[in-house]
Amino acid sequence: MFWIGLVFDTFLNTNIVEFLANLFKEKMPLPDNTSATYTSFIGHMDSRMDLDKKIKIGDSRYYGALSAMAAKLSYENEASVKTVVTDHWKMRFLKFYDFWNDYQGKATTQAFMFQDKAEDPELVVVAFRGTEPFDADAWITDLDISWYDLSCLGRVHGGFMKALGLVKDEGWPKQFNQTETNQRSLAYYTLRDKLRDILRNNEKAKVLVTGHSLGGALAILFPSVLAFHGEDDWMLKRFQGVYTFGQPRVGDEKLGEYMKEQLRINDIKYFRYVYCNDMVPRVPYDDKSLLFKHFGTCLYFNSRYQGKVVDQEPNKNYFNIMRAVPKMLNAVYELVRSFFIGYWMGPEYSEGWFLILFRVIGVLIPGLSAHCPRDYVNITRIGSLSQPFHLQDPAGESPKLD
Repeated sequence: MFWIGLVFDTFLNTNIVEFLANLFKEKMPLPDNTSATYTSFIGHMDSRMDLDKKIKIGDSRYYGALSAMAAKLSYENEASVKTVVTDHWKMRFLKFYDFWNDYQGKATTQAFMFQDKAEDPELVVVAFRGTEPFDADAWITDLDISWYDLSCLGRVHGGFMKALGLVKDEGWPKQFNQTETNQRSLAYYTLRDKLRDILRNNEKAKVLVTGHSLGGALAILFPSVLAFHGEDDWMLKRFQGVYTFGQPRVGDEKLGEYMKEQLRINDIKYFRYVYCNDMVPRVPYDDKSLLFKHFGTCLYFNSRYQGKVVDQEPNKNYFNIMRAVPKMLNAVYELVRSFFIGYWMGPEYSEGWFLILFRVIGVLIPGLSAHCPRDYVNITRIGSLSQPFHLQDPAGESPKLD
C-alpha cells in the first residue's frame, strides 16, 4: 500500500513529462514531501486554500466553513499547513503534531493547532487528520473495532482510543508524564496540556475541535476523555464546539447518552456533517451484533447541497442491496455535475481531472467519492438548510449553527 501511494504522490507532484522521462530510470528522483509546495492525494482533489471571503465572523456558517477547511488542510505536511494558516488565512500557526500510537509502536496520529490572532486569541482550533487512502496505519486504526470500556461513559471504538493516546497496559490515567520534545508524545495528553496553558493565559479564548473521517472520530472523542477525567469543571466550558465531517460511529448507545448530557451541561455545540451517500458515517454498523450508535446533531446534505437536521442519516448502514441502484444513479449525477458546477457556482468550484476520475470510481463503488472533503467544504459554503439558524437537536435542544 505504501508503494502504491508513493507512485501516486510522485506522479501528482511531478510534471507529467518529467515523470514519464524518469519512470524507467534505475533511481527515480522523488519530490520533496516536506516542501510547502507538496500536495497530498486529498489536496489534489481540492486545491482551494483561501477561506470564503463572503463568510465572515458572525455569519452562522463561519465556524462550519472554517472547520471544513481546517479538516481538509490537516492532510497536508507541516510546511504547507503553516503557509496556508499564516499567509492565506492570516491567522497564527501554533504547531503541527505527529503523535505516537502506543499499540502500533509508531507515530500514526497527526493534528495541528492554530489560533485566530497572534495576541489575545478568541478562538483556538485543533484539527485532526483523517484516513489517507494509502496509509496502512490509519486503516489498521479504522478496522480495529474492538471495544474499549470506559466504565461510566460506555464502550468506545478501540482503534480510535489507541490513536487518541490510550496508554498501553495503563488505559487512561489522568496524569501521564511526557514532554513536548518526546517523540512518543500521545495526542490526548499533549493537546490537553497545550490547551490548558493557552486557556489559562487567555480568558476570552474558546476551543474548536474538528476533523474529517477518522479525524472527526478523534475530534469528538477528545472532549469525551476530558469529561472522563473530570475536566468539565472549567476546560470543557471553554469549548466553542466540535465540528466533524464524514465521521464514523465511535461508540455504543451508552456513550452517546453520556456525551449528549456532557455537551448540554457544558454548552458545547456538536455538529456532525454528513454528505449524501458518504459510506464512512454509515460504519461501523448500527445493528444488534456491533451495537455502534451515532449521537449529536446530524446535518445531512444531499447531492444538490440541500440540507436538513435529522436524528440519523438515511440508509444508516452502508451495505444495503435495495439502495445500490439509487446510489449508483446519484454517483452518475455527481460525475455529470463535476463538468458544470464551475459554471453554476463560480470558478472556485470547478473540479479538476483527478477528482473527475475519482468520481468515475465512485460510480462503481457508490459512497466512495462522496467521502471526499471537497463536498464537505462545499456544503459549508453553498449548502442550504431548512433550519438555517436554529437547529433542532435530537435531544430536544435548539443550538445555533455558529
